[in-house]
Amino acid sequence: MELGNISKPTYGPGPEAPGSSTPGLVAMAHGFLRLVQPNALPIDLFNFGQSQNKFNQDDIHKLLLYELGFLVCAAIGVLFIILVPLVGCCFCCCRC
Repeated sequence: MELGNISKPTYGPGPEAPGSSTPGLVAMAHGFLRLVQPNALPIDLFNFGQSQNKFNQDDIHKLLLYELGFLVCAAIGVLFIILVPLVGCCFCCCRC
C-alpha cells in the first residue's frame, strides 16, 4: 500500500453506488419505500442545538403522518406473526 505525500494529500472522487445486476429488484424496493413513506421528514419540528420544546398536537400529527406507512406495515407484521402459527396449529390439531 502506497501512502503518497502525507503533508499534501490528493483526494480522488468519492465512492459511487455499485451498478446493480438486478435492476428489477432495486426498482421494486424503491417503489415499496416510496409507497410506505411518501411524505418528507418534517425537519422544522426539530430544534437541533437548542433547548427541547414540548410537541403540540399539530407536531405529533405531522410525525404520525410521516410514520404512518411504517406503523401500518408493523401492524400487519404483528398480525401475521400471531395469526400464521395459530392457523397452522388449528390445521395440525383439528384435521377434520
